[in-house]
Amino acid sequence: MKIITVSELTKEIKKLLENNFDSVTIIGEISNFKPHFSGHWYFSLKDADAQISCTMWKGINSAVFFTPKDGMKVIITGNLTVYPPRGNYQIDVRVMKPAGVGELQAQFEELKEKLKKEG
Repeated sequence: MKIITVSELTKEIKKLLENNFDSVTIIGEISNFKPHFSGHWYFSLKDADAQISCTMWKGINSAVFFTPKDGMKVIITGNLTVYPPRGNYQIDVRVMKPAGVGELQAQFEELKEKLKKEG
């Protein structure tokens, strides 16, 4: 049995993921949107069963013509990347387009309104 380091394993995972998912287009709802003071955007994209971390760099997000918000449904295109220091994978977003209000956000707002009416 060959014993490898955490760094070696992460390097292999990075190579495998980045070589096989270099450009993906996915739809989901924005969650935990955080515009950084540097101008970069950090957020998660989720659906009912999963979520993935996303980063959109300042030079790229300046082409987005709307302000992203939690619960907004978007279509993004980007590259799957691995950040070795944390062993996390994420989408390096290159394009973001609005796709309407997300279903999860709509359900949340509906429930909030119902509970408000009930007191």
